[in-house]
Amino acid sequence: MGIFSSITFNSLEELFEYELKDLYDAEHRLVETLPKLAEKSSSAALKMAFQKHLQETEKHVERLESIFDHIGIEPDREKCDAMVGLIKEGQQVLDAEGDMNVLDAALIAAAQRAEHYEMAAYGSARAFARQLGNEYAAELLEQTLDEEKRADQKLTEIAESSVNPASTR
Repeated sequence: MGIFSSITFNSLEELFEYELKDLYDAEHRLVETLPKLAEKSSSAALKMAFQKHLQETEKHVERLESIFDHIGIEPDREKCDAMVGLIKEGQQVLDAEGDMNVLDAALIAAAQRAEHYEMAAYGSARAFARQLGNEYAAELLEQTLDEEKRADQKLTEIAESSVNPASTR
């Protein structure tokens, strides 16, 4: 959703549905991108973290589909310009050459940008679901938010314990 968008929201329900569609698009884009990040990784721990998060991201898509079904609308994607931009930046890292340890650090930085966007978006969507009294959706969104936080934490651990120290040698 652009800051200067011409979209009109007349209810929290409309905003909630829009946010779900935005997240649905973002998650689909990540399903396409995470294998590329794993392939580029030279760190076994980082490669495994990206592969695990791909499996989680596929479940995130399924959860969103379940929420769409629960609220009675067809799963639909609203172009997530933020994720498009984050992936475009990440593509620069995928195309980069150089020291593999430094490239791994760059991959982590790019991935964490996406994770932080998702944490903000899922937190907002969860708050909207709760305000609307939709505890089913709120619970599923909370599960995903928790997984996004753990993925971000895992990337930080990998960066601090091995990748960043190796890139300064």
